[in-house]
Amino acid sequence: MIELKTPAEVQQMRPAGRFVADVLTALTEKAAVGVNLLELDELAHQMIRDAGATSCYIDYHPSFGAMPFGKVLCTSVNDAVLHGLPYDYTLQDGDLLSVDFAVQLEGWVCDSAVSVIVGTERPEDRRLIEATEVALASAIEAAQVGNKLGDISWAIGEVAHQYGLSVNLDFGGHGVGRTMHGEPHVPNDGRRGRGLKLKPGLVIAIEPWFLETTDEIFTDDDGWTLRSVDGSRGAHSEHTVAITTDGPLVLTARG
Repeated sequence: MIELKTPAEVQQMRPAGRFVADVLTALTEKAAVGVNLLELDELAHQMIRDAGATSCYIDYHPSFGAMPFGKVLCTSVNDAVLHGLPYDYTLQDGDLLSVDFAVQLEGWVCDSAVSVIVGTERPEDRRLIEATEVALASAIEAAQVGNKLGDISWAIGEVAHQYGLSVNLDFGGHGVGRTMHGEPHVPNDGRRGRGLKLKPGLVIAIEPWFLETTDEIFTDDDGWTLRSVDGSRGAHSEHTVAITTDGPLVLTARG
């Protein structure tokens, strides 16, 4: 069921959004050559404890997960693009790291993701990250009262195609509120003018993710991490966005 938030409830979600943004900022500043993924997870865990927040990931066990996730971050490196389970891996020069983070604070959930290059930059990686960021910005611009959900999906897919990328539709954006995942599902490609009419109070996580040379993925032996079938790299950008009469409100905006 789709639940619309009142203007007051949207405002109540702001602290969760700010906290998620602050954690991702701290993590991207921490991410460097020689830093272990488990160190990043522990930093986020400590910030969660200090804020009195609750992780949305640590006990998360959907049908596609092999077991409860057990960590508070998704850290996807290089050919991993989603649901990266943190493990004992030390970041290397040139790694492409995507970090996804969601928490509940004061009863409300916000969800966001960012991709960064560790150390020496590959132009191909910068272009891939740029594609996700441009797609996210385009989708947010389409998140206007009176538009359709398909307008958001189309905006993402259109950018992907402009960059010569194909789109996987197995995983996409979703409703956000009291829980991390709710209705509606927000595909990363679609048709303009189709689907749910966007109304004030709808809060969704919009999350374009692309792989460099494929749209096919498989699940790693860890039971969670999703990787490209051809070893090409992936990038992921995400914000929690409220549809309002004044235009889209990005609850997880950083900086």
